[in-house]
Amino acid sequence: MTADATPAAGTRPAIRVLIADDEEMIRHGVRLILRHAEDIDVVAEAANGAEAVDLAARQPVDVALVDIRMPVLDGLAAIGQLVALDPKPQVVMLTTFGDEENVTRALQAGASGFLLKDEGPQELISAVRAAAAGDAVLSPGVTGHVVKRMLQGSGRIGPAGGRNPDERLAALTDREREVLAMLGEGLSNLEIGRRLEIGLGTVKTHVGRILDKTGTESRVQAALLAHQAGLAH
Repeated sequence: MTADATPAAGTRPAIRVLIADDEEMIRHGVRLILRHAEDIDVVAEAANGAEAVDLAARQPVDVALVDIRMPVLDGLAAIGQLVALDPKPQVVMLTTFGDEENVTRALQAGASGFLLKDEGPQELISAVRAAAAGDAVLSPGVTGHVVKRMLQGSGRIGPAGGRNPDERLAALTDREREVLAMLGEGLSNLEIGRRLEIGLGTVKTHVGRILDKTGTESRVQAALLAHQAGLAH
């Protein structure tokens, strides 16, 4: 377990990243890749979920890259504790192809997305930046499988009791429904702002209200709810 709170140089604060994986080579490789991005600073590394939660609780973390399968406390069990922190890090699960069931559980628990371990360096850097900006991170290689599994599963996305999709959308304004539909299309905040000709801050406000009103814990869950409600296809 290591931590280094020294910020990266630059006029804007660097994105603070925590890497949690029980394989030292994976952690080392991810750190080396992220080191090439001037706006990203790996501030902590953990070998299991318990260490990850402890480190994130002791220092602010913007993005936590978390392996699903780890000893002591696995990534799935760590998600709830990580997203309950204040400030809350964006949790991106590191996974392998074929692990759709666990990825589904991770998204339902509040993870911001998932990334295949064999993605290229630029994809990893882009994923960290996207997560830090509040956008969903969905690795194209398994997104279709995961969405299908979630929508054909229990029919319940997020913690909003037994309410059906129409009930969960009832409190949304027309504009919020527009934004939710675009989340379902996989658009980023910047893309939503451009399409609706509104500022980035306004988009973030809309997304926050959508999450609150629908009882979803992440934009990924909100996007899936959009599909379930028929707003996106």
